[in-house]
This record gives sequence, C-alpha cells and structure tokens, in this order.
Amino acid sequence: MTDPEHVWRTAFNHPGQWDTSFPPASMVDLFEASATAHPHDPLLDFMGRKYSYGETLDGVHRVACGLKALGYGRGDRIGLFLPNVPHYVAAYYGILKLGATVVNFSPLYSVEELAAQVEDSGTRLLFTLSASALLPTALKVLEQSGLERLVVGSVAGALPPAKSLFYRWFKTREVAERPDDPRILAFSQLIANKGGCDPVALDPERDVALIQYTGGTTGTPKGAVLTHQNLSANARQVAQLDPEFGKNKDSILGVLPFFHVFANTCVLNRTVLTGGEIVMLPRFNAKQALAELRRTRPRSLPGVPTMYQALLDAPGMKPGDFSSLRYCISGGAPLPAQLKEEWERITGARVIEGYGLSESSGVVSTNPYDGINKPGTIGQPLAATRVRLVDKEDPTRPPPPGEPGEIVVSGPQIMRGYWNRPDADAETFAEVDGEGHWLRTGDVGTIDADGYIRIVDRLKDMIAVGGFKVFPSQIEAVLYRHPAIKEALVIGLPDAYHGELPHAYVVLDPEADPVSGPELCLWLNGQLGKHERVSQVVVRESLPKTMIGKLSRKDLIAEVSAK
Repeated sequence: MTDPEHVWRTAFNHPGQWDTSFPPASMVDLFEASATAHPHDPLLDFMGRKYSYGETLDGVHRVACGLKALGYGRGDRIGLFLPNVPHYVAAYYGILKLGATVVNFSPLYSVEELAAQVEDSGTRLLFTLSASALLPTALKVLEQSGLERLVVGSVAGALPPAKSLFYRWFKTREVAERPDDPRILAFSQLIANKGGCDPVALDPERDVALIQYTGGTTGTPKGAVLTHQNLSANARQVAQLDPEFGKNKDSILGVLPFFHVFANTCVLNRTVLTGGEIVMLPRFNAKQALAELRRTRPRSLPGVPTMYQALLDAPGMKPGDFSSLRYCISGGAPLPAQLKEEWERITGARVIEGYGLSESSGVVSTNPYDGINKPGTIGQPLAATRVRLVDKEDPTRPPPPGEPGEIVVSGPQIMRGYWNRPDADAETFAEVDGEGHWLRTGDVGTIDADGYIRIVDRLKDMIAVGGFKVFPSQIEAVLYRHPAIKEALVIGLPDAYHGELPHAYVVLDPEADPVSGPELCLWLNGQLGKHERVSQVVVRESLPKTMIGKLSRKDLIAEVSAK
C-alpha cells in the first residue's frame, strides 16, 4: 500500500495541510483571546438564559481568585462533579487560570466510584450542585476520602427568572439541602470577590490541564494526563476541520456531557476557540433536545449514534426541526450505515464520523466536512497527527502484508501518560521506526489507498473461539443489515469446549415485521464463517448504554455474567 503519510501530504481532504504545526498555547490563552475579541457575544444559552463571553470571563476570574483565597494553586487537582451547567464552564476555566488541574468526574458515579478516583487523583476540592442526584454522593465522599472541601452551586440560580421560580416551587424533590459545614461553600460565596488576583504564568507543554479518566472496557479506569498544549492543539485541530473556520461563528447544541473528552474538545474548547455559542442541556432527552433545536436553530450537533436514532424516533419529530444544521459529528461508537443514510435523508444535515480517545484529548481522525466521505471509516487523521498500523502481538513490527494491524498514533494531542501509572505507560506507548511515544490504541484497523482509516475491532473485545480470533463488530455489522434490528451487541461468553462463543443481543425496530431470536440466529449464522457463528440471538427491550449514550459491551458482559 502507498505510504499513508505521503497520501496525507499530497491528498489531504481536510482544509489546510496535514503537516501543519500548532505552536504551544494554554487553554487560558485561547479562552481569554475569544472573550477579549467579542466580550458581548453570547457564549452560553442555558434554558433561555444567555451568558456572554465577558460575563463568563468575569466568572472565571472570580473562581480563580476564590480558589486562591482558599489556599489552592498551581498543580492542585480540583474536581468537577457536574452536568452541563454554566457553573461547569466558569469552574473549568477558572481552575486552569489558577494553574491547577481539572479532574472530570461523571455525574452518574456511585459513592465508591467517585471516592476511588478522588483518592487516585489526589483531588482536594470538588465542585458539584445542590441536586439530589449529586450532593448526597459528594457529601459521602467528603467523609470517606482525602477530599477537603465542596463548592456547591444552585441550578435555579443559573436559570432565567421564570424558570428559576418554577424549579424552586415544583422540583423541590430534585434539590438537596446544603449542610451547614465549614468545609462546604456555596458557589456564590466562592465568587464573591472582585476577580483581580495576579495571573499565573503557564507552560503549555509542561503544566497539566486535565486528568481525564478512561472509560476502559476492562479493569480499573486510569487517569489520562493532558497538558494545556494537548487540549489547545486538539481544539485547534478540530476547529480547522470546518471549511467556515474563521469566516462564520458557529452555534452548537451541547447535549454531550462536558465531563466526557469528546464533548470537552468538540463542544466546549472548540466552540470557545471559534467565538461560537453553546446551547447547553444538562442531559440528553430527545424531546427536550428537539425543543431546543426549534428554539435556538443551532448549526452543529455533535453526538453519538444512539442519540441520532433517538431524535429520529422522537414523537412529534418533523424534518424541519433540523433545517438549521450544517454538520453533525458522530463519535463514541461505530455509526451504522443505515442510520447515517436515514439521518441525512430526513434532516439534510451531513453526518461526519470520527474517532478519538481520552488519551488523545478527544479526536484523532474524522471524515471531511466536504469532499470524500467514506461510510464505515473514521476518515483521515487531523493535521499534525500521525497514524500507523503495527503487528497486533509486537508493536515494534509492521503487520503481515494484507492483514489489519493495531492502530498507533502520534501527535500534539497525545497525552503525557497515565496519572501515577508507569506500568500502564510501559504497555500503552510503543517505539515505532525508532521513534518513541506512539500511543497504542488497542483498536485494530486498516488504511486504504486514499489514506482513510477503518477500524475492524478492539483487541480486548476479540473473542477467542477454539484458537480463532473473532471480531464482535464484524458480526454486529451483519446484524445491522437485517431490517428488524435497531441496536446490536455481540459478546464472548465462556464455553467448556471452545473457550468462548459469540452471543448476540439485539433490540428490534417496533416498525418492522416481528422476528424471533432463533429466526435471527438462523439468518445470521448463514452469513458467517464457521468459527464466527453465534450461540444465540437474544431479543431484549433495551441494551445498556454509557452516560453519553454509547452501547456498553462492558456493562452487558457484567449483566449477563451476573445471571
């Protein structure tokens, strides 16, 4: 095959040049440049209440000064246990301006999960909300970990006046009372200052901006250490994918959770860089998302495949609801070809499939906004991003000719390493052609003659059937060809003779003709190789999903194994 790097230099289908460089820049530099350039423009729209860049910048300064007055500073780890609310943005950039490090935590974490990551990261202070789904968990972690303080915000205070009253009157069950405890501070108290403390000089390539815990298909989550330069480079790389970058300001529907690396880069950092507006929703709800699409008419909608399917299935959906959208970036999971075709046919908005990891600050590659778009691929790499294939067993060698290989990546967005895990670093980074710090993604793929990357599967997800390696995603791709199947997951379960056997779990389309599990099994196995054939197809009402709506193979395995 032609050297892909030669292809990317000569036939790069994204705007600009593949070998573009990204000079060191801190996340604070990027935010303050946008806020200074257009202070009166809207940055956030939260349920109809707008926050300008200047107003948000003032909040960022006040957060930084409030934290400094409490004794926090450079290098301290400060956590965000928050959904998508205005407090998140002020706290995120305020922590960075202080020279401290943000640690993202999922709002769905249990006490045990949150406490474990607080301890692992050494988080000293945690931002959260006075919500019954969050504050009780944070209070328990305060008592059983090394956490020193909580800063607690009010959702009602961030809403427009009318909605704030509604929230206070009718949603009291969703509000948890903030205890009278000197370790617990109201967000309003933290920012009750003039915001004029001295700035901290940041080294973008050395100072750590974010510890982002991996979702991990197996084992304990690890904290990816991301510098200011990692994040700012990826924000610039993603922004430059848009042919209108620098010409028009974007507006984006921010329903992906900011604590996740996909949204952190593609919704928050990238939009701030471009001076655009984020229409925020605390969580994804198809009915609410449609209402916001109608009200605000955003131009972009990053999401995961299950989110796009839910919007198409939502009662009352009309094609005109999506008429303002130009592009939709899909990530987090493979995008079924049928869903891409249906979404583009109904909405008129192009879906751009991409790929990334926590360890890569968010994004490695995407299909182009304009130009050649190859369904089933993750497109070409971003500018300044190198991608190679290596042998699945020995990353120092190329794969055998004509065979898929493990995808390894190098670029300015690749993490420094894992937090306090040199053992994991040794397994995760490889030397390729005499060059170190290539990230082993654990994904197996191919690169075609046009430089487009296709993922075959994950090394850890492979099913060992009597010595043969079976890729679940290849079986899932066949399942999605059946008109009755809406969602599908394939997992390997223990078998006394073969070691493991594939088992398929599906959700049916209610609009399609009914079909049974045994009928699907017979149909499916007739199209598979002998060692790929599934033991059963189980029809279910639903399949487990992650916080961002991605089908969760890990949770399905745990659920089935528990039974």
